[in-house]
Amino acid sequence: MTDPALNNLLKWGLENSSATRAAATDDQPAPQTQLSADAVRALFGGKSDAQLMLEAMDAVESDEVDLENKLIAFDNFEQLVEGIDNANNLENLGLWTRLVDQMAHEEPEIRMYAAWCAGIAVQNNIKSQERLLILGAIPTLINLATQDKDKSVRKKAILALSSTVRNYQPALDETVAKVPAEFKPEGKLDAEDMASVDSLINKLRENVK
Repeated sequence: MTDPALNNLLKWGLENSSATRAAATDDQPAPQTQLSADAVRALFGGKSDAQLMLEAMDAVESDEVDLENKLIAFDNFEQLVEGIDNANNLENLGLWTRLVDQMAHEEPEIRMYAAWCAGIAVQNNIKSQERLLILGAIPTLINLATQDKDKSVRKKAILALSSTVRNYQPALDETVAKVPAEFKPEGKLDAEDMASVDSLINKLRENVK
């Protein structure tokens, strides 16, 4: 398991060791890694973002946590995955599968947050887009976007699909292949052409109104 904050802290420590600084010359100065806020928290004994994400998902999954506090935990999780380093760390922490599993939760608010967090994590992030596709989550998101009884769930699932397919052709092809016939666009779509992508996404959005 890899924690970016601890890696950052270790690198900073090595660069600022007396041996490294003693070896530095005018031609080859010592490296200057900047400590991230997460690494600073780790340095002073605070919890890293990785720990906070794991604890949040533990709370979401726990039978001993009520719905209100599950939603608070999921809201914290969403804010954490807004950072690309944290989004990329979901796989290392084993959190992608756990997140996708919550898309089938009986509570619509939990399904909504699961789709929302996935959409945030994959936004402009090829690594996360690939992971969502590999996990087979696209049919799940399509089902939420087109069949879920809760409007907020459908909206967040469409957001997740929109973020997943933009600039990532494999995900777009998978979505077009699996989407119900009434939403299928005509012709092949280009993931790098936003108007082309919107010809699919807008059909899904119209179904929510």
